[in-house]
Order: sequence, then structure tokens, then C-alpha cells
Amino acid sequence: MSLENPQIPGGPMSGVVAKAVEYMVDAGQRSVLLLDILRQRGDQYREHVAQTAPHVLSYAAELILDGRKLEQPVNYALVRIIPPQGVEIDLERRPFIIVDPRAGHGPGIGGFKADSEIGVAMRAGHPCYFIGFLPEPIPGQTIERIAHAEAIFIEKVIELHPDADGKPCVIGNCQAGWAIMILASLRPELFGPVIVAGAPLAYWAGVHGKYPMRYSGGLLGGSWLTALSSDLGAGKFDGAWLVQNFESQNPSNTLWTKQYNVYSKADTEADRYLEFERWWGGHVNLNAEEIQFIVDELFIGNNLAAGRVKMSDGVAVDLRNIRSPIVVFCSKGDNITPPQQALHWILDLYADVDEIRAHGQTIVYTVHETIGHLGIFVSGGVAKKEHAEFSSNIDLIDVLPPGLYEATFEARGADTLNDGLAVGQWVMRCEARTLDDIRAMGVNSPEDERRFETAKRVSEINLAAYRKYLQPWIKSMVTPQMAEMMRNLHPLRLQYEAFSSKNPWMKMVKSAADKARDERKPVAKDNPFLAFQEQVSKQIVSSLDQWRDSQEAMSEAMFLAIYGSPALQAAVGVDPQSAPSQRRKMDPKHRELLRTRSAELKSRIDSGGLREAGIRALLYVGSARGMVDERSLEALRRLRRADESVRMTLAEFKMLVREQFFMLLLDREAALAAIPKLLPNNMDERRGAFAAIRDVLSAASEISGEVASRLNQVSGLFGLDGQGNTVPFDPKARAS
Repeated sequence: MSLENPQIPGGPMSGVVAKAVEYMVDAGQRSVLLLDILRQRGDQYREHVAQTAPHVLSYAAELILDGRKLEQPVNYALVRIIPPQGVEIDLERRPFIIVDPRAGHGPGIGGFKADSEIGVAMRAGHPCYFIGFLPEPIPGQTIERIAHAEAIFIEKVIELHPDADGKPCVIGNCQAGWAIMILASLRPELFGPVIVAGAPLAYWAGVHGKYPMRYSGGLLGGSWLTALSSDLGAGKFDGAWLVQNFESQNPSNTLWTKQYNVYSKADTEADRYLEFERWWGGHVNLNAEEIQFIVDELFIGNNLAAGRVKMSDGVAVDLRNIRSPIVVFCSKGDNITPPQQALHWILDLYADVDEIRAHGQTIVYTVHETIGHLGIFVSGGVAKKEHAEFSSNIDLIDVLPPGLYEATFEARGADTLNDGLAVGQWVMRCEARTLDDIRAMGVNSPEDERRFETAKRVSEINLAAYRKYLQPWIKSMVTPQMAEMMRNLHPLRLQYEAFSSKNPWMKMVKSAADKARDERKPVAKDNPFLAFQEQVSKQIVSSLDQWRDSQEAMSEAMFLAIYGSPALQAAVGVDPQSAPSQRRKMDPKHRELLRTRSAELKSRIDSGGLREAGIRALLYVGSARGMVDERSLEALRRLRRADESVRMTLAEFKMLVREQFFMLLLDREAALAAIPKLLPNNMDERRGAFAAIRDVLSAASEISGEVASRLNQVSGLFGLDGQGNTVPFDPKARAS
């Protein structure tokens, strides 16, 4: 009897036995193939870490600046992404700079796939640059020194593109997000739009019952363990510990699903799995000073939005200094950086949208419903939608009037109005929002704020005690050789090494896998044992998820109970009756500057010409919609290109829009009343300008309701009726 062609006589049981044998043959072959894929993963890991500059970029790159050669050397580098064949780059378009997160993994995640942040930006015609890093930090390297190097890199990109229509758009993924926000606040003149994806800017924020990672610092007693880990690493912190923290958030995927998915699809899943594992296993190191800054200032201290982060020269980091539009990507499915942590810095900095406008800031956010943390930068679906739309419409964001907006996306179809004015598969619009929209996602109570403040104080006490009593002894014991040995014995590294060809037992696996591929007999899809296998897998996942949920609930309960203790709060100097608030009030100097600027703008309300009048009127009518659509901007862009007499740089146009917007904000009635004074006597020019306003407004949707009412009001200011015919000017045609 052959296993390949089982002939089992004996009635109904023979069919069951035949299916069982069929399944056993398939399961045995898949098991061997899985082991061989793990062997390939181990060999790939060893080859990857042996490289001097390992990365997972799917694009060719040219080195522009090596951070190791700077006056203050760092292990970062700036490279230019070489466009693949068939991709045309417009050197007059603003460059994109993608900054990769140094959060335990190696560089390249922003260009990991063709459908990536880099890919969609290049397809939109933008030159692309990438800031990555080497596995080993330079001795003495700090977060501040890295920021200084990144400023030099951005200056170099600006120098290479003197004719670009705007400053570089800089994208920071995960931890690179808060890093570029710090730099943008210190050097605002270097930046075009800033895009932060999955970046934890307000680490204390969250809601009960979800996202328990924010409690981990307090439950571990603070950052003294970070210092201990760095000391055991002889001054280096092993990034594998950060990766392990990520993995612990989803044990069902870490312990089962990831490997089971390969096992169940052993014939087709190897390439995708190995591609991802090449990045996931590329662990890097950080200097002790770097990781201590990150944990103390951001994760436990939550000092960034509060303005308590200071540079070595005493300058405080104030995110309100950022002058470029800020775009925030986040997702409800992200348990590493949930929407609250990505957005609540806005609540810490501003009382309302008027205060955002008073600082001249434009903030745009978009919240995905399901995608996970890595999917924000890796998912092809996100790249083709959110990243593609932002890349194609970055100029729209750059000229938005100051305020708070949510980017929404509507599928583009045959019934899309003015379809030719949109690009890609989606139509993007930016809809005005208030701070209440962010608060609706969930905010900390005063009790929660006291708990996190108490955890911060306990961390400071424990860290001081560790540094005084234990650190000198541990530093004297650990040698660089011991530290290297401990890094090599980290469980995450061992799992790669154990299944590599370095293990003599795995050599037999390769030959067995080759034979299994030659004799492969996949089980039929309707095999009942295959269905049973799937059911068992689902049960394992469910059990692990339940275990995770119970652990998370227990962790949250412990944190709330321990740090909610009035006795502990009083002992560390936190008033148990206080109502702490992270929100910062407006600087008196900025308030005075604002008064001066407001007075200047009011004095110039009557100044200008047709261009100023047209933009002012367009802003007044368009604001009735509470949103800006990409089709409207494209219509406006085409009008600007068609009329050589009004050609302006993007920066000049942006300044014009902002000035006219603030004039309407300061004194709408006076600003509207002044429009006839700005218009030329030539009625043909007036009619042309009014027709252009109507064309821009009708590009996104039909003109009706309040928009139609305001447009009719503007037509009177232009000395026209609704059809563009000349009528006597009515001085009462103004805003009430």
C-alpha cells in the first residue's frame, strides 16, 4: 500500500482514513517546509547583521552626507533615492525627506515596498531623500546631536533644490515623528509640511480599558531599569528589548499566528514572511544617553508637549514654534501609538482653535479605523490611499489657512463631480474641526493626570537611588565583552541563530525540504482535518487573546490602584486634591507680538489690488463650507498657471492667503467693505476674477445654501449681479 495512493477497503471508514492519510502527508511536508523557511530566516538574519549598513529599502540610493564625518558625528546618513525606471521626477517640486524610526529595528521601513511613503511621493513627481542610521551609535551621541545632524541634512536638501516650489516635506515615522517635531520647533525655517505617522507625542494620553502600554513605565518602577539595561550593555541599550516590548503587546501573533500563517501557506507565504523578517530582526543599539532621554522625557515624563524638554543651551522645545503645516497619521487599531497619544499634544498646547490660529499653525489629522502600528508605514493599502493623497496634495495642505482639520477621503468614481480635477483613486478634503472633536476620542481625568505625575516622581526617586547605590558597582563589573555576549544571548536573537544553517541539525532540514517540494501533495481544501486544524488555530488565538486581555486588565487595575493612592501621591509631593493640567498658556511675548501683527494687518485692510480682493472673497465664501477639497485647489492652481500676470511662488501665495484669512478673522465687516476699493475700474477684469472665484467654488460641489448667499453678496461687492452683469455697487452688500 502506498501513502501516495492509499487504498483502504472496508466501508465508510475507508474515506475517513484516506482523508486522514492525505492530511498527514500534507501536514508533514508543510512542517518540513516551515522549518526550512525558518532556516532561511536565520541565514538571512546572519547575512543582514554582518553588513556594515544593513537596510531594507527596496530602492537604489546614493549617499549624500555621512553623519559620521560631521563635526559632531552621529551614526545617521542622508541618501538620495534613485527613481526606478519609468518614474519621472520634477526637480521644481518640493523634495520629500523620510526619516526612519530608530526604535530597535534597522532602517528602511519607509521604503520597504514599492507602495510605500517613498514610492507614492516619487510617483507624484517629488524628489525623495532618506535619513537612515547604522546599527551601532557613535560614542557620545545624544538625541540633541542627532537633531543637529538632521538639520544639516535638511539644509543640504534645500541647497540641492534651489528652484523647488517649497521647503522639503519631512515624514517622521513612529519615534522619528517626535524627533522631527522637536527639530521643527527649534529650526522652523527649514521645514515645509511635517508628516508624523504613528508618533507618540502625548504618552500619558489614553482611555481606560485600552492601550495599556502607557502604564508599563510606572509598573516597572520607572526608568531605573532602562539605566540598568544600558549599564549591563556597557553604555549601550539593546534595541531588541524595544522590539520585545512591541511583541508582548500581541502575544497571539508573536507566539502563534505569525508562524502558523507560514505553516498553513507554506507553498506561497515564504517570500512575504522573509521580506518582513529581514527588517523585524535587524536589531540596533542606542547609547545609554539616548534611550534615557527618550524614556525620561517622553514615555514617563511626558515633557514634550508641556515644554519641559530643554536643549544643552537652555532653549526649551516649544511645539507652538512650528510654522509649517503638521499632518498626523494615527489609527484606532494601533495599540502602540493610539489616536490619543498621537493627537492630545494639541489639547496640551491650545485652549481652542483660535489659539491654534493665533500661533499661525495648520494641523491636519486623519484617523484610520483598523490598521495596526506598523501598517501605518508599511501597508500597501495605506500607501495607496492616505500617503498617496497627501503626497499628491501636499500643496493643498501647505496653503490651508491656520486651524485644525481632519482629512477625509471619498472614493473617486464615474459620478465624481469634476473628476478631472482629482488625482489617484480618492478625493481628499480637509474638514474644519474643533478641539472637542479630539476630546471626544477620550481624555484623562484629573485623577489619571495625578496618577501619571506620581509615577513620574517615583521614577525620578528610583533612578536617583539606582545611580547612587547600584550603578557604580554594576559599571565596574561589566566589560564590553560581557555586554556583547549578553546581547548575543538575547532571546530574540537566539531564535534566529538557533534555526540558521549554523545549527548542524538544520542541514538535514534543507535536504528534507527539497524532497518535500519535489513530492508535494497539498491537501484538498474540503478535507475535514484541515478544517479541524483551522479551528484549533482559532482556539489557540482566542485563548492567547483572552490571556492578554486579562493581563492588560490586571496591569491597568494595578497602576490605577498603586498610583491613585493618596498616601503615595502625598509622599512624592503630588497634592491628592489637585487638578493638574498639562496645558500651557500663551507666552506673554507671543501675545504682544500677536497684538502688533494684528494692528499691522488691520492697517492694511484697504491695501492691495485685484489679487488680494479675489483671495479675500474666495476665503469668505469658501469658509461657509467648513472644508477645502483638492478639486478646488487644482482649479485654483490651473487659474494661477494660466494667468502669467499673477504668477507667484508657493511661499508668496501661502503668505497672501494667510494675510487675507487673518484680515477676515480680525474684522470681517471691514475686510469685506474694503473689497470694492481694491478692485480695478475695468469691469472685464472684475468679471474675470469673479468667474474664477465661481469656478473654484463649483469644482468640489454645487453652489447652494450659505455658499450661494455669500457668493451673491460678493458679486454685489464686485459690482456684478449673479450672472456677471454690471450693476451699481450696493454699500450694504457686506457681512452682518
